[in-house]
Amino acid sequence: MRTRQILCPTDFSKTASHALSYAIEMANLYGVNLRLVHVMSEPFSEYHYGIAVESVEQLDLQIESAADENLDKLKSQVQQELNHGLAVQTVLRKGDTLDQILEEAEVGEIGMIVIASHGRQGIAHLLNPNISEALANKAKCPVLVVK
Repeated sequence: MRTRQILCPTDFSKTASHALSYAIEMANLYGVNLRLVHVMSEPFSEYHYGIAVESVEQLDLQIESAADENLDKLKSQVQQELNHGLAVQTVLRKGDTLDQILEEAEVGEIGMIVIASHGRQGIAHLLNPNISEALANKAKCPVLVVK
């Protein structure tokens, strides 16, 4: 852990921002770099249900552009909070969220994952995939789940 990076997945939510503060604290404590990852999942089927876009490719480019912009903003904010000599990297991936985070942890030589949990309960928990729970069960490195 002390020589590997910390991975912090983000969906740009307030909850993810809270987890990011823990990731920054851990990176400063251990003196390791931080890697932010955002996974663009396929939000729509091929029909897009009446959303006005010129093409599927155009929608994809708009989503990717917005994600890149948000990652750049986060990167500059995080860099200011990291100790001198530490760096933050950003990664934008596309596909199944859990699979992409696990793959990034493998290729990025990650020592710890810090992820937010939205804390859904009841029917909301059943209807929405719980990425943090699945990640804690499947990751090969320690996972800190932040509520």
